[in-house]
Amino acid sequence: MSESSSRQALAFSRDEMREIGYRVIDMLVDYHDGRAEKPVVEALDLEMLEAILREPLPRAGMPWREALYQFERQVVDSSNRVDHPRFFAYIPLANNFISVMADTLAAGYNIFNAVWRQGPGAAQIERLTVDWLRQIFGLPQSAGGTFVSGGSVANLTALAVAREIQLQGDMGAAVAYCSDQIHFAVSRGMRLLGFAPAQLRKLASDDRFRLSVAALRRAIAEDRAAGKRPFCVIASAGTTNTGAVDPLDELADFCAVEGLWLHVDGAYGAPAVLTEQGARALKGLERVDSLALDAHKWLFQPIECGVLLLRDRRWLARTFKETPEYLKDMRSGGEELNFMYQGIQLTRQFRALKLWMSFKVFGLDAISEAIAAGFENAKLAERLLREEGCWEIVTPAQMAILTFRYRPANGDEALANRVTHDLVGRLLDDGFAFASGTQLRSRPVMRMCCNNPRATPEDLERAIQLMTRLAADLETTVVETPRSD
Repeated sequence: MSESSSRQALAFSRDEMREIGYRVIDMLVDYHDGRAEKPVVEALDLEMLEAILREPLPRAGMPWREALYQFERQVVDSSNRVDHPRFFAYIPLANNFISVMADTLAAGYNIFNAVWRQGPGAAQIERLTVDWLRQIFGLPQSAGGTFVSGGSVANLTALAVAREIQLQGDMGAAVAYCSDQIHFAVSRGMRLLGFAPAQLRKLASDDRFRLSVAALRRAIAEDRAAGKRPFCVIASAGTTNTGAVDPLDELADFCAVEGLWLHVDGAYGAPAVLTEQGARALKGLERVDSLALDAHKWLFQPIECGVLLLRDRRWLARTFKETPEYLKDMRSGGEELNFMYQGIQLTRQFRALKLWMSFKVFGLDAISEAIAAGFENAKLAERLLREEGCWEIVTPAQMAILTFRYRPANGDEALANRVTHDLVGRLLDDGFAFASGTQLRSRPVMRMCCNNPRATPEDLERAIQLMTRLAADLETTVVETPRSD
């Protein structure tokens, strides 16, 4: 094929494809092997990125080497490294290399994983991997599920199923319940499904930042007396703020008696059930009606890799199945394998491949040990913070997360708030390590999530020493230049 015809066909020669592939693999190996030596955060603002990357739409192509170089130097080098061992902000996304290669294979083979006849092997891998997850979480054999982009879509899909099964689509006077610590994906999902804001009742969390069953019981009794229709309780298997786990077993008892759907957002925390500590904290998880999971969090997959599991796999088809004329010839005897009937997507990636390959290559024991490392790292971080003497532990280590705030020697609460709030910006400017901030009971706190198994004790020690030094510098600055407001 001539160069001009190759261009017209958007194709490369065999030798060119090999050369491109080898270069990409070298880039990835260098990144994975060397990321710990790089800064966690690259402080580039929009104006700088516009100056670097803004250009006219290309009319003619450029050599692939130049495009890859631009990507490596101007895109990768300007991105925060969320899989870095010293990235403790939000929920770190610590992936693994075999899953990266699985994603490469899934993209390269371009398998259409929506209809059984178009990709039976891929459909079977997804069905098998979903069933492995069903077993991990102790759900019955009737359970099933589907891979989606992430926790937001998993929660949205679960709520759509709950609406269909519990309400038969009639949302009038319906109310769902959660704590004030639930992830915002839940309220956004409810809104997208057509519920009014008042139809999601957020209850004040208890002193451990969990959903209070007593408060839930009172709220539901009030709403029923007012003619409303409680239909769903949304619990958390590890909140983003503190790692708190709602009392799942008690909630399951309550929902069974009251005829309510129990959905659990386990986006980051649910895989902790594979550890001894996590299994204790998550007792009752096996009793849920639906469970949202992000495998790209605590199962160490590249993004995107979300999963929704349901106690009865038939509920998905009851909610989403539509058969247009042009797909009638794709019917098969095993319609549960046609994943186009299991959610909102028709065209869908083969996301299950990477998790399947991780289970095959590493085995469940190694993955469980990697999750357990997160618990130990958080405990170590808590001990190191206490030893520094200038930090107040707000919520102790749980589910690999802890929260804390600066405590000046004079006990000045306003000063503590200011230093704690401003510390995040100083960490961003420094770039060596990053922890995020949040608010608990209207007070600013720092927050560390330690679920990356590649974080070493030295990483934790140096990150906490850095925060202590930056906080002391901030205290001096604040005292010398008090705020005018």
